[in-house]
Amino acid sequence: MKHDDTIVALATPAGAGAIAIIRLSGVEAISIASEIFESVSGKELMKQNTHTVHLGHIKDRDRVIDEVLATLFKNPSSYTGEDVVELSCHGSNYIQQEIIQLCLRKGCRMAKAGEFTLRAFLNGKMDLSQAEAVADLIASDSAASHQLAIQQMRGGFSSEIKELREQLLNFASLIELELDFSEEDVEFANREEFQKLIKKITVVLKRLIDSFATGNVLKNGIPVAIVGEPNVGKSTLLNALLNEDRAIVSEIPGTTRDSIEDEITIGGINFRFIDTAGIRETEDLVEGLGIRKTFEKMEQAQVVVLLLDASIVKSEKFSVNGVNAEIEKIKNRFPQKQLVVIANKVDEISEEQIKNLQSTIVDLQLMSAKTGEGVDELKATLLDFINTGALRNNETIVTNTRHYDALLKALEEIYKVQEGIDSDLSGDLLAIDIRQALYHFGEITGEITNDDLLGNIFANFCIGV
Repeated sequence: MKHDDTIVALATPAGAGAIAIIRLSGVEAISIASEIFESVSGKELMKQNTHTVHLGHIKDRDRVIDEVLATLFKNPSSYTGEDVVELSCHGSNYIQQEIIQLCLRKGCRMAKAGEFTLRAFLNGKMDLSQAEAVADLIASDSAASHQLAIQQMRGGFSSEIKELREQLLNFASLIELELDFSEEDVEFANREEFQKLIKKITVVLKRLIDSFATGNVLKNGIPVAIVGEPNVGKSTLLNALLNEDRAIVSEIPGTTRDSIEDEITIGGINFRFIDTAGIRETEDLVEGLGIRKTFEKMEQAQVVVLLLDASIVKSEKFSVNGVNAEIEKIKNRFPQKQLVVIANKVDEISEEQIKNLQSTIVDLQLMSAKTGEGVDELKATLLDFINTGALRNNETIVTNTRHYDALLKALEEIYKVQEGIDSDLSGDLLAIDIRQALYHFGEITGEITNDDLLGNIFANFCIGV
């Protein structure tokens, strides 16, 4: 991919709207814009200052295409670090394409996915982890994912990594220097200070690695499986949570034969609720497939909401031991899952029967999905499962799988360095593992890159970003 030419792309979403922005970036961005832009004041665009806005018309020879605002950003004070012109035109699809095609005829090239941000990285306007955060910011659909992306884009994560890498690099340089004086048996790198640094790096890396579990959840949302026997009110609960009739509600058992999924935001965190087929013995082939899928969804979920029918307490067949046995089965099958047990339809039983249920089933929550009673309590319980303390305290939280993998590899190399220090290994052997740790640190921030890595990262971006 060439980076010394001028690129153009629509920077706003495709489709008709009130306004659209067409962005040009590169060495000829201003000269190309000057050829097609005629200012109403008669000023030449080439002679205007950076960060100025100008009203005028886009013209193809004598034909006026649109009245636009042209905004200038001269290098290096622009998003990409190059000369940038943004043309704000009316949002007609026809106008957008006419202007872009005109720019292409004048010498621009269509930008590839993420190429504006790639150029910002290559020109030192941001490091690689910050560039990746741009895509996360655009994709953020909750307060939590937005805050994580903003923090990373502002360099919170990369500054921590850069500091560790710089300190390790200083010691690596001293150890490499020792190799040049190996015959004189001198020691430039203080081994006690080096030991302290390795321990500090180990603690930080472990904290960052551990934060990935929280970060991944906050970024992608928490899957919650709603399970239970047929007709206990699972679909009614989903509808109550979403505040709309998303799932079919019927008194006929087995109505839900496939899982239904939808997302809501609770306290700034995305939760993905999955209404599953009722669990029971059945000879119906289709319902049986739905029940099998229910267990698959429980496997994928982080939280399982087990719904019980509170009105069963009125039945002669009701057995507290039987209910508790069913709860234990789920706990034993999914020991790592957070389990919430809810007695639904409490509006159909007496106060005494409610007390009977509460006294015999541990941590039971009460609900009437039909009336909405207990729904807010369930939302509060779900939020309690999420460690939002780190988010509130603006701690660094890792959300990117590539960063997580690089951190794991860096920690592995740091462990090798620690073993080498403990075994009193020679400096040349220590230097090998230190260089590998530095390599993995550099992969995160972009000090170490290759075309394949950059291609994989920026291919996931939108055009115009």
